Amino acid sequence: MNIPRTIRMHDKDNVAIVVNGGGLPEGTVFSDGLTLKTRVPEGHKVALRDIAQGEAILRYNVTIGYALQPIAQGTWIEESLVGMPAARALDDLPRADGKLEPRPPLEGYTFEGFRNPDGSVGTRNLLAISQTVQCVSGVVDFAVKRIKEELLPKYPNVDGVVALEHVYGCGVAIDAPGAEIPIRTLRNIAKNPNFGGRAMVVSLGCEKLQPGRLFPTGSIPIRGAQDVDVVCLQDAAHVGFGDMIDSIMRTAEAHLAELDKRRRETVPASELVVGVQCGGSDAFSGVTANPAVGFASDLLVRAGAAVMFSEVTEVRDGIDQLTRRAADEEVAQAMIREMAWYDEYLRRGGADRSANTTPGNKKGGLANITEKAMGSIIKSGTAPISGVLSPGEKLQQKGLIYAATPASDFICGTLQLAAGMNMHVFTTGRGTPYGLAAVPVVKVATRDDLARRWHDLMDINAGRIATGEATIADVGWELFHYLLDVASGRKKTWAEHWRLHNALALFNPAPVT
Repeated sequence: MNIPRTIRMHDKDNVAIVVNGGGLPEGTVFSDGLTLKTRVPEGHKVALRDIAQGEAILRYNVTIGYALQPIAQGTWIEESLVGMPAARALDDLPRADGKLEPRPPLEGYTFEGFRNPDGSVGTRNLLAISQTVQCVSGVVDFAVKRIKEELLPKYPNVDGVVALEHVYGCGVAIDAPGAEIPIRTLRNIAKNPNFGGRAMVVSLGCEKLQPGRLFPTGSIPIRGAQDVDVVCLQDAAHVGFGDMIDSIMRTAEAHLAELDKRRRETVPASELVVGVQCGGSDAFSGVTANPAVGFASDLLVRAGAAVMFSEVTEVRDGIDQLTRRAADEEVAQAMIREMAWYDEYLRRGGADRSANTTPGNKKGGLANITEKAMGSIIKSGTAPISGVLSPGEKLQQKGLIYAATPASDFICGTLQLAAGMNMHVFTTGRGTPYGLAAVPVVKVATRDDLARRWHDLMDINAGRIATGEATIADVGWELFHYLLDVASGRKKTWAEHWRLHNALALFNPAPVT
């Protein structure tokens, strides 16, 4: 029997969201006596009492908007009825009311990983081929296909070959302010723990981003700059296309031979570097999947691991919540700095916060970025925030880290790769085939319906929380154990199974020339 159900996030909220698949019709009566005066779609808000024009609309006990006209109890609160509140000012933000006490350590959890010479640990053993410029992408793609067919079978301990394709390297103001961001991003991606510590790069020869600039001496610190092997297509020694491909394959084989010597070993869970992200969000994201990810994030931090949450555009409206969790004043100021950069970016572009949310977010019940932000922040859990990374920087510490990135799925994923993540968790309510070639991506569905329809794309179904079949803690623990299994190679995610991945998307604030 399809019993009418709503979810109210806080006792002081004057709205709740409809849980039932397909929504509920006018006239539906709930167990508490609330009667719908209009149809309300699944995931959308219903007024729990009369709301006067200009009155705050509360969800998560946060003002997500103001009623643009009187809203009667039991009616659907459509987006057009919600006026967006102003962004919180960045001065005089709250801080922790005392020392933030970490929760007890979580000991005894391990996974099977690949230990690197620099001390980092990979969850996969991959050959990565960097590129200095987009011009070589077609050649590298051709070479990678042959490497996979002809060479990879000879090296069974290597998991795969990854072309680090991007659209950068020439036609840009390479010395302009901000140009260091895409350059350091590409450099740090080459140092990702899943790539074993050596770098291979294919260059055209005439591009602005020369190999020596991408990898200056000592930038790959394992044994020095000699660990960067460069194949330059314009090199006079290359006679024809076939010779270029042969040169790439010879270099790749030398790297494959080294990678093939690597073996998994038991390492503590503290060696995980997990990036968490959401995309194709809906009103259930902040109810099911993101809270479960937040629970797992707390477990990972207690186990000594590093967890990164990101998306400046989707936490800006909750900055007061984040500064309260800053481990110290330096961390709080760093978060404020990243939010101020975003505010100025919008001002220069003549845009505002209403550019986020997407049409799909709205169809899924999210009225505006304030409501979306409340659900997005929850995936960071409750741990103190111990550090902040600017775009493209590499992680140097453990704990919960705020890695500043745009909200775009692929730019966020690219920057978290550069920071050094070896596992990725991605929640979605509307659904997206998002994937990364360099690290396993664990997909968490917010709703039963999505998990059922996309049964061979979603790894974890958090929709069971909304229906009462599981608790946030149940799904959080399930995700924690699943991460250890995937990190160990005992399980593969659906994205890995189908080899789904997208090209890297660099954040490039520098002008084009």
